[in-house]
Amino acid sequence: MKKMVIAGGSGFLGQSLITYFLLKNYEIVVLSRTAKKTGNNKLRYVEWNAKTLDIWMTELEGATVLINLTGKSVDCRYNEKNKAEILNSRVQSTKVLGEAVRACAVPPKVWMNSSTATIYEHSIERKMTEEHGIIGNDFSMSVAKSWEKAFYDCKTPKTNKIALRTSIVLGKNGGAFIPLKNLVKFGLGGTQGNGKQKVSWIHEHDFCRALDFLLDKHAFGTFNITSPNPIPNKRFMKTIRKVMNIPFGLLQPKWLLKVGARMIKTEAELILKSRFVIPEKLVATGFQFKYPTVEKAINEIINR
Repeated sequence: MKKMVIAGGSGFLGQSLITYFLLKNYEIVVLSRTAKKTGNNKLRYVEWNAKTLDIWMTELEGATVLINLTGKSVDCRYNEKNKAEILNSRVQSTKVLGEAVRACAVPPKVWMNSSTATIYEHSIERKMTEEHGIIGNDFSMSVAKSWEKAFYDCKTPKTNKIALRTSIVLGKNGGAFIPLKNLVKFGLGGTQGNGKQKVSWIHEHDFCRALDFLLDKHAFGTFNITSPNPIPNKRFMKTIRKVMNIPFGLLQPKWLLKVGARMIKTEAELILKSRFVIPEKLVATGFQFKYPTVEKAINEIINR
């Protein structure tokens, strides 16, 4: 049986991967803040603190794949304390996993490490591909660069490595789609900002399928994990309203988003930044999306 270890797998993306890969007959071990019993002999939760080596590292021996999703949520105010936690949670967990992989007698065959499509600069016109994307120096981009540097600086010659520059993942039970759906439900799901900013997104099932595909292809290096069809925010919000049969959505100008973000202790950048990210390498490798358009993706999620 193939074995998958998911570090930080208790959240939305981890649960999506668990559901998908259990059906692929994987044994799955989740490295989590707390150990717990599941009642499923193919799924175990093992305690780890994402900072130090401990008994959890024995779970990596002979694993087919290690997937690291660890990191403090960016859905918070970017004060100094939170910024330090966002950075350190990503870099520390990556470094300690690298130490654990190096210590294995039979290390994992593949190590997939989260990164983010936010590594690229704000862009409305220029497509950001792995080869030609522009990487800048603001807080979010600097975190992403430090995260990937920590990953690639880990010398693991017997383990294939893939960095996952993942966009917004749309799913039924978590992630960004739930608050967006609630905004639409209460008549607040209009255009956000000027509506021109591109939304890069991927359906949760295509996210899981993409990782499965990369494993099957013995791929390595950095991949944009996102749909091939990013769209302007105006159309994105209109599509959610259409699928939910809500005809009206209150416009949310930039100033209102900034006020609202402060009130709910998050950052307007999460909505206002234009992410025009294209999965050039994924498509070139032969991956075919089940949900290539946002209309198809949102229809599936709403009507599931």
